[in-house]
Order: sequence, then structure tokens, then C-alpha cells
Amino acid sequence: MTLAVEKLAWQSADRPAVRHVAIIMDGNGRWAAERGLPHAEGHRQGVESVRRTVDASVELGVTHLTLFSFSSENWSRPKQEINDLFGLLRRFIRRDLADLHKNGVRIRVIGTRAGLDADLLRLIDDAIELTKDNTALNLTIAFNYGARDEIARAARRIAEDVAKGSLAASDVTEERFGSYLDTANLPDPDLLIRTSGELRLSNFLLWQLAYAEFVFVDAYWPDFSREQLEAAIIEYQRRNRRFGGTSARSTA
Repeated sequence: MTLAVEKLAWQSADRPAVRHVAIIMDGNGRWAAERGLPHAEGHRQGVESVRRTVDASVELGVTHLTLFSFSSENWSRPKQEINDLFGLLRRFIRRDLADLHKNGVRIRVIGTRAGLDADLLRLIDDAIELTKDNTALNLTIAFNYGARDEIARAARRIAEDVAKGSLAASDVTEERFGSYLDTANLPDPDLLIRTSGELRLSNFLLWQLAYAEFVFVDAYWPDFSREQLEAAIIEYQRRNRRFGGTSARSTA
């Protein structure tokens, strides 16, 4: 029995719902290197995996999917690889936007806009505007993103508001701080998946992943399948989420 069938029973059982899945899409380069292919081919196949994962998430009832696409640290990569990555994002938006919109996917992009070309920013803004009222799946793409940078930017904005007198220092709670992050108004991830067998966060959603469950998958991102997404969700369902307490607590 697949998760698509089982999920209806789970929704009525005493098991935590999987609302928000975050994924560190890792291993495109190694996938290509092991096949004697250029890195660009690994990234192209990685885009195909994005398409599969978005479709599967909608079918499996996930309401939020956040993908780590391009780290702010990735600027240290060879210029040609960076150009290939940006080109793929452009093609993904141009080729897939109509279908994503038709299927009710809302697009959001988090990260800093610094260093991005004007034409790419226009494509991103157009995608966000076109899909802003969709509700089937909230797809957040972390692009030119680093969690420490995000937290620093949020802290700077809070400091500026305190200095202007529009915010009192005593009003800076966890909830208020979260409203200054790129992910404001999004639920924290329930489940983090990282592909390629690496066991680290790589500066991804450090604040938001405080109580997420982690599942590490050996497969490289181009090989990530619907079945592996299902298996990760099943593993999540089996766990006892205590949030620092001594017994499980629902997030519904």
C-alpha cells in the first residue's frame, strides 16, 4: 500500500500531520561525476527531480514544500557552474510556471536579491505575482539564501525599528522575531530531508528547523524518487515528537 492510500487513514489516526517538508537537494555534481558527465547535466537532472517532487507533494497532501536551491555560499563555485544554475532557474520558471499555476502551486522565493540579474528578478517577481492566490501547495525556493544571513538581516531590521521607536525592545519575542525572517507567515518545517548521504544542515533554515525531524537519504538528488519521499514521510510518522517535553505533542 502506498502512502497516497495510507494517508487518508493517517489523517483520522493519532499521528502527526506532515504539513511542511524542507529538502536540501544535494548531490547533483557527484551524480554527474560518477557518470562521466558535466556538472551541468547533473543540475538538469536535478530539475527533473524537482518536478517529480512537486507533483508527488501535491498528490500526498503536503501543503508546504521548501527547496534549498542556491546557497549564498555557492558564489564560490566556478563561474560557469553558477551561470548554468541561474540558467536552469530561468528555464524552470519559463517552462513550468504555467503548469505550476494550473495545478494550484503558489511560488515564494526566499534569500537575498543582491547579486542577481535584473531579468532573473523580473521572472521571480512575475512567478510570485501570478501564483499568489494558489492554495494546493506552497512551494518556497531558497535561492541565494543562507540562514545566518537571514537571521542577521532580521536582527538588523528589528534594531532599526527599535531605533525609530516603532518597536519596543521588550516586544521582541520569538514570534515577533520570526515575523522578520524570510519565512514569515510560513509554518516551520515538520520534516527535513537531505539527499546524498551528507549529515549536516549547510546553513539552511537554522531558526525554523529547531524541532523538525531529520531524514537523511543516501541517493543523490537526481535519483530522488516519489518512493523515497513516501518513505521519509512514513519514517516521520513513526517518530515521537516531544518538542522538549516528555510525551508526543500534535502540531495540527
